[in-house]
Amino acid sequence: MDYIEGLFLGTLWSDTDYENRRHVLLFILYGLFVDLILLFSYFTNSYLLGLGKPGALPIVFYVILFVACPFLCFRYYRMPLWGKALVLIEKAIKAFLVIGITVRLVLPRITVESGGLQDFVINYLNGTLESYTEKFASDGGTFSTAMGVIVGGVHIVFVVVLILVAAIVIPGLVFLILRGLQYGYDWVIDKLVIRRFFKFKR
Repeated sequence: MDYIEGLFLGTLWSDTDYENRRHVLLFILYGLFVDLILLFSYFTNSYLLGLGKPGALPIVFYVILFVACPFLCFRYYRMPLWGKALVLIEKAIKAFLVIGITVRLVLPRITVESGGLQDFVINYLNGTLESYTEKFASDGGTFSTAMGVIVGGVHIVFVVVLILVAAIVIPGLVFLILRGLQYGYDWVIDKLVIRRFFKFKR
């Protein structure tokens, strides 16, 4: 329970040491989870649970929860169990909306249609290998063709690894940026509003 509270509430409203631990595996799993949802939308042209679906409603809903966050969380540890459950549900909904925002940001930037993906990959592989083969062939030498294939293969592997890393890192960065903005907003509201107008003890 402490882990979930630390994950959803953050350092400002939580009394756990969640932020002091490393969460590399969680970061990777989150990126892979978002990628699976993104791939589902890409190949099926549909939206799983509405995630990434165009429209202003998810963003408006997220902004409302963003603004309300400090006023919902500042008395978390003095709430009854059902109140804590509602706050955590609100946090889960916000995380759900962040995933939708991420899919919505990334999906339109994939310019290759799913139906033409196979042809695109084959043409890219052939073009890359031919380019390197021709380059080394122009230099002459017995092993020029083999060297062209090897260097072209290394180039392709590097591109694939780069794409995989980006696929994991980008969703995590979007999450961390929005989480950082939430922390900054909460901190300002806590200092300027809550501590001045609400007498409470955490």
